[in-house]
Amino acid sequence: MAIIHKANLSPTKLEIIADYLPTQPWFIQDGTPELIGAYRFDDPAGEVGLETHVVAAGERIYQVPLSYRGHELGGAEEWLIGTMDHSVLGKRWVYDACADPVYVSALATAILTGQQEAEQFVEVDGKLEPRPGTAAVKGSGTPDGVIPPLEPQPPVTAGGVTVIDAGALRLEIARRVAPARHPGQLTLDGTWAGREVPVRLASAERLP
Repeated sequence: MAIIHKANLSPTKLEIIADYLPTQPWFIQDGTPELIGAYRFDDPAGEVGLETHVVAAGERIYQVPLSYRGHELGGAEEWLIGTMDHSVLGKRWVYDACADPVYVSALATAILTGQQEAEQFVEVDGKLEPRPGTAAVKGSGTPDGVIPPLEPQPPVTAGGVTVIDAGALRLEIARRVAPARHPGQLTLDGTWAGREVPVRLASAERLP
């Protein structure tokens, strides 16, 4: 369950993403970035916000996983995208989530156990009210899927795909979203408004 605070953000998420994308080699500048969907995973400890944005720019669709932290993530300076002032939570450090071990664990769990995105709730007058999501995802695994011990290495991106070697598991995250080409793998597939047929967003491979 993800609890969303009604808050003012400075800069906004779109402003952070719009500044970040042109610095990435997998982004092709073709139109102004537009947020068309987002989904969240839970951090079991409730400390790290995990939100992945689906972004349109021209005819292309991109996936931008972000993690929001109340403190700096040690050793991750290279992956810091920026900071924002949150009117409820205070200063937040925004990272490329592919370098955040909490995101890596959440993504692996979703893929291997068939989980969906986190349910979202907004606190209004002390009560939690459901907030409709703007993107839906589901892993292709099963509830009895085994999560191996994870030892995430720094992410490596090439050709629009980010690869994370995490010990006995290798994760691939699509930066440029395209129709799936290799059915049958352990995957995370998603839909959003205008995309009714699920598209592959990430995959996992068990390693020897």
